[in-house]
Amino acid sequence: MDHYVVAGNPVEHSQSPFIHAEFARQTGEAMAYGRALFPLDAFDAALRALVASGAKGCNITVPFKFAACRAAGRRTPRAALAEAANVLRFDTEGWLADNTDGAGLVADIERGAGVQLAGKRLLLIGAGGASAGVLGPLLAAGPSALVVANRTPEKAQALVARHAHVAGRCALRSHGLADCGEGFDVVVNASASSLAGVAAPVAASVFAPGALALDMMYGPKAQPFLAWAGAHGAVPRDGLGMLVEQAAAAFDLWRGVRPATAPVLAALRERLRAAG
Repeated sequence: MDHYVVAGNPVEHSQSPFIHAEFARQTGEAMAYGRALFPLDAFDAALRALVASGAKGCNITVPFKFAACRAAGRRTPRAALAEAANVLRFDTEGWLADNTDGAGLVADIERGAGVQLAGKRLLLIGAGGASAGVLGPLLAAGPSALVVANRTPEKAQALVARHAHVAGRCALRSHGLADCGEGFDVVVNASASSLAGVAAPVAASVFAPGALALDMMYGPKAQPFLAWAGAHGAVPRDGLGMLVEQAAAAFDLWRGVRPATAPVLAALRERLRAAG
């Protein structure tokens, strides 16, 4: 049986073991999946120990996504563009880094929420690792305009500059939080504001009527932003669908099989509802 883990710090809250267990049961793949708490100051050593234990791959969560990308000898184009990785595959010819966060986000928006991104106006709040992982795939979906807004405008400017060559016809811009614009069709909160308990990182005028407001967090931490968005006419959505979709892409990278995500997302929502 092949072994995989999700590695991070903290990691005990991760729903990835449940998700991948459901994928394995659904597809008949012989694999086990657990959690690995990596020391904050010893990522490389912990990763080498994981490989030495016989693991075939791992998911990477905060705060190690940038370090994971640097550690791999090979990178997919989307991991190279993001300069961050949430998936590693330990091949005999070398470690492969990938980033499935953006693909997962786009899949959840377009299939889960039923909102096609082509021609839409998008606001991406935050310019850290989460935004770096999703900006490229969001641009590839063909929006007419995309604004990256961040508390520190210079960080947003750097992220936008790195992605300018893949923007195509999309009007890609960066702004601070106070002057990011208004009337967006889709607003994605990829900032740390939910972790800090901040419900409204930007003005409510960012929402067009009926806009989709997605927080990449899920559970209680996402609720203040989602409640605020709903109170201002937006359609709120948490990050659980993205979590399942990015996991499916990772599963496919490891096993060569693409699992169905809808039943797993439904089971995960019921699991969390039952847990309160």
